[in-house]
Amino acid sequence: MPVSALPLVIVTAPCHPWLIDKLAERFTVSHRPDLSYEELSAMLPAAEGLVVTTRLRIDAGMLQRADNLRWIGRLGSGLELIDTAACEKRGILVYSSPEGNRNAVAEHALGMLLCQLNYIHSSMNEVATGQWLRSTNRGTELFGKTVGIIGFGNTGSRFARLLQAFDVTILAYDKDKQGYASGAVREAQPEQIQRYADVISFHVPLNDASLYMCNRQFLEACRQKPVIVNTSRGKVVKLSDLATALEKGQISGACLDVLENEKLETYTPEEKKVLDALVRRRDVVITPHIAGYSHQSYLQMAEILFRKIVGNEASL
Repeated sequence: MPVSALPLVIVTAPCHPWLIDKLAERFTVSHRPDLSYEELSAMLPAAEGLVVTTRLRIDAGMLQRADNLRWIGRLGSGLELIDTAACEKRGILVYSSPEGNRNAVAEHALGMLLCQLNYIHSSMNEVATGQWLRSTNRGTELFGKTVGIIGFGNTGSRFARLLQAFDVTILAYDKDKQGYASGAVREAQPEQIQRYADVISFHVPLNDASLYMCNRQFLEACRQKPVIVNTSRGKVVKLSDLATALEKGQISGACLDVLENEKLETYTPEEKKVLDALVRRRDVVITPHIAGYSHQSYLQMAEILFRKIVGNEASL
C-alpha cells in the first residue's frame, strides 16, 4: 500500500520514538507535540487515530469534527481530558496505558515519602549552606506504620506491594472495587483511613467524586497527623487547605508530585503565596509531575498502548 494511502494518525505529545516507528508501519504519522487545540481541530477530520497525553482537552466540540476518527490512545492513565461519553456516542474507541507507569509512580511515591520522613531533601539543602544539623533532622521510620491508600487500581496496588517490605498495615479504599484484601492489605472506608493512618496516599482519577477530595473537612478528620502523598491529579488536593492543615499541625507533612495549577507562570498572587509557603517548609516535598515519567515507563507506556491499538484492529 502506498504511504499516501495509509490512514492518518496524529500524535499530539512527546512520546518514545519506538511508538512513532511502530505506528509508521501501519499509518501515516503526524507527530506534532506542539499542536494547539485549534490546529488539532482543523486536522482532526482527516485522522483515523489520535494519540494524546494531558496537554490538550479532547471535548465534544472537537469530536464533532472527527468524522473519520476511530480510536484515541492515551499515553499513561487518566481520561479526564477526553470526553469519553462523546466518544462512545460516536463509536470512537479509547485506550490508555496505566500499566506502563504504575511501577514508576509507586517508586516515586515511596521515594518522596522516605525523603520527607527522614528530611533528606531539607538536610541536603542545609549542608549546601554550611549547616550540619543532626538533632533537628532526626527521622521517623516508616516501618510498622499504618498507610492508607485511596484508589486501589494500577498505581495504588503497586504502591501497596512496595510498602509491604516495611511491615506496614495497609488500609485501602476503592469505591469501584471489592474483594482485594490480601496479606497486609485490608479494605477500609475513608473514615477508617482518616482515623488510623499515619500516611494517606491518593491514587485516584480526577472526576466529580475525587475533585478536592482532600480538603479542609477531610484533613480536619485525620486523627494521626498523617503525611499526605499525592501522585494522582493536582485537583484531588486543595492546596490552600493543605497549607492550613500543616500550619495548624493537623498533618505532619506532604509529598506532592502534582498541583492544582502546574503552569507556575500563570499563578495569581494568592496561588504564589500558598506555593511559596509550602516550598519553604522542611516537612514538604514537591516534584514537577515526574512520578510516572521514568526512562522505563516512557517506553512501556508506548509499547502497551500500541499493543492495545493493534490488538483491536479487527474492530476498527
